[in-house]
Amino acid sequence: MCLGLEGTAHSFGAGVVTDDGKVLSNVWDMLSPREGGIHPREASRHHAELGPSIVKQAIEKAGVQPQDVDLIAFSRGPGLGPCLRVTATIARTLSLHLGVPLVGVNHCVAHVEIGCLESGFQDPVTVYVSGGNTQIIAFAGQRFRTFGETLDIAIGNMLDTLGREIGMRFPAGPTIEREARRGERYYQLPYSVKGMDLSYSGMLTAAKRLYQEGIPIPDICHSVQETAFGMLAEIAERAIAHTKKRELLLTGGVARNNRLTEILKGVAQRHSARFHRVSPPLAGDQGAMIAWTGILQFKAGDHLQVPESHVLPKWRTDEQDIIWRRG
Repeated sequence: MCLGLEGTAHSFGAGVVTDDGKVLSNVWDMLSPREGGIHPREASRHHAELGPSIVKQAIEKAGVQPQDVDLIAFSRGPGLGPCLRVTATIARTLSLHLGVPLVGVNHCVAHVEIGCLESGFQDPVTVYVSGGNTQIIAFAGQRFRTFGETLDIAIGNMLDTLGREIGMRFPAGPTIEREARRGERYYQLPYSVKGMDLSYSGMLTAAKRLYQEGIPIPDICHSVQETAFGMLAEIAERAIAHTKKRELLLTGGVARNNRLTEILKGVAQRHSARFHRVSPPLAGDQGAMIAWTGILQFKAGDHLQVPESHVLPKWRTDEQDIIWRRG
């Protein structure tokens, strides 16, 4: 039984998961400032203040006692340094207090593994989209390889930045999706796909200009979604064609978007691939994904000594040896 702690950015979460893949609890709280975006110092303070109570809630909701926990896992990176350090401190304290092993988990890998657990997929092409990450991932040569990624800002960050510009509160993605459904006209925006990578900064600048010119917000949101998601679909389709894999997984916070789901489902159908979107409770940043990945790592012999458990804010998806998978 593993207690997983997630605290890479604006959310702090704790989840308890068993080694047969049963999620016993998954509790989190998200910092949502009234104005502006997420400041690392404010987010880390949020984690420090609420973290202990969230851990307590997770254990209580799981219906277990602290001494029943066999393993502590925490999000080691990538993420905001102050947030990662608070989360690691809580994890180390619990590990030492309970006398159980400690595992440092790659946040991005955890999004893939929780999606595989829920879907039953063995070897998917993964579209991982969130506030801080936009990647097309597939397993090859004992690592999760990044087949394509953003060259500047992640799609979730782009949507939040646009949302602030047009008067929406963080996180703006759900509001943009609602507005887009009311959009009646498509305005052409920069479609920037460069090989297997993409760029959103030009599209963001052009969308802001449309707003300044008085174009209706629903039309702007519709145009942004269709352009941004079309770029993702193109890269995902190339990755499937190249790898010949027969599973397409959508994960990360932006996976909650129904229009993106619809577009990628079409990509999967064209290539006779199975498609799965991670369910909303497991899509965003939460502790269950850290706990499950921690179990996989620990069973394969991967754990940390407390003095070695420094955080890795720039830890890439493709920098970790995936010793628990064959390939």
